[in-house]
Amino acid sequence: MIISSASRLKGEVILPGDKSISHRAAIFSALAVGSSKISNFGTSADCAATVKCLQKLGVQIERDGAGLLVEGVGKNGLRLPDGNLDCENSGTTMRLMAGVLAGQDFTSVLTGDESLQKRPMRRVIDPLEEMGAEIESKDGRAPLIVSGRSPLKAINYEPSAASAQLKSCVLLAGLNADGVTSVLEKTQTRDHTERMFRWLGVEVAEEKLAEGTKLSVSGDAKLTARDISVPSDLSSAAFFIVAAAFLEGSELNMPNVGFNPSRKAVVDVLKDLGIDIAASDEREVCNEPVADLTVKGTDGGGKVDLIVLSGGVIANLIDEIPILAVAGSQMKGGLEVRDAGELRIKESDRITAIVENLRRMGASVEEFDDGFRVQRSKLKGAVIDSFNDHRIAMAFAVAGLFAEGETEIVGAESAAVSFPAFFDEIARVIY
Repeated sequence: MIISSASRLKGEVILPGDKSISHRAAIFSALAVGSSKISNFGTSADCAATVKCLQKLGVQIERDGAGLLVEGVGKNGLRLPDGNLDCENSGTTMRLMAGVLAGQDFTSVLTGDESLQKRPMRRVIDPLEEMGAEIESKDGRAPLIVSGRSPLKAINYEPSAASAQLKSCVLLAGLNADGVTSVLEKTQTRDHTERMFRWLGVEVAEEKLAEGTKLSVSGDAKLTARDISVPSDLSSAAFFIVAAAFLEGSELNMPNVGFNPSRKAVVDVLKDLGIDIAASDEREVCNEPVADLTVKGTDGGGKVDLIVLSGGVIANLIDEIPILAVAGSQMKGGLEVRDAGELRIKESDRITAIVENLRRMGASVEEFDDGFRVQRSKLKGAVIDSFNDHRIAMAFAVAGLFAEGETEIVGAESAAVSFPAFFDEIARVIY
């Protein structure tokens, strides 16, 4: 894909359904009793992988325009799949489905593409084995051969890292455990699982402790089918927010965007940088906060000196760091990110990918084990390696809008993992 510099962006952006919420909506509806309609289901390849896995487990799922119709089979109604369950490039699919399959009374295999098979899964394997499942792996990596047990043993678990996927995996397994399963969160992560559990009738007990928050579910709990409306994806919106913010005269509207407090750290950070973002008509839809967002371009550069992102905030904007790195190259004081070592085990080593591509575009950037520092730089068009990582491809497409000359994104098709229409939407709002 070839990207040329832009003067401004105008119009209304059509964003896909939230990827994190879509995964959960499909899985939880499949485990519920009754029929559910999921509207605005995510268009990403990752979400499609989750649907295919559920269908192979005997769940009847039909497309209904931009949504899904799901016939829930109950938490013990899944059947032995005919063949492996291919999670493709989706770590969320693999980690959440591992929690589901751990509590079934059959053996199944979770696999994925070459990239996913390199990503560490030990952090979900360990608690599930503690609960009584048997999981074979290749040195803690996929394929995962999951021999389930019903019921599982209830545990009190303290994750080794702040991870919404790990939390969700254990709580899902807890639905098929004998007793109450608890997860202690020292750092809050995305709470989509807790919100959707409650929407579908599962009580999630929440206890504030000195060391964090303990979340608990009972193995007696059952999910009851209910229609779910998925908000538009805030992580996808972040690319357009940054693109418009640093192109003077821009104005973009993004309706019905998920505005969950555990997800909107990226908006809070960008507002702190002086970027003109307004949220209107804030409301709750299916237990999820939603708002309409408007971003306007200014003279750029932000209003602060070097901004440092570190500590607890990183967990709640980990997916947005690639586009924040691009924003950092346009800010007067630049941007430093630390405590983000998790980026090295995403779809690519995102720290290396960010640093290498920024340097190709002429930016001044320093790499650390757990992050990077980028200074305000005049970007120049370059050949960009996406590393087959959707967020790297999209972040550097935005960088291409700021750069002098043309920018070529190699592996641009990887954007389909989360936002298949991304390049069409960018082209539609460029003026």
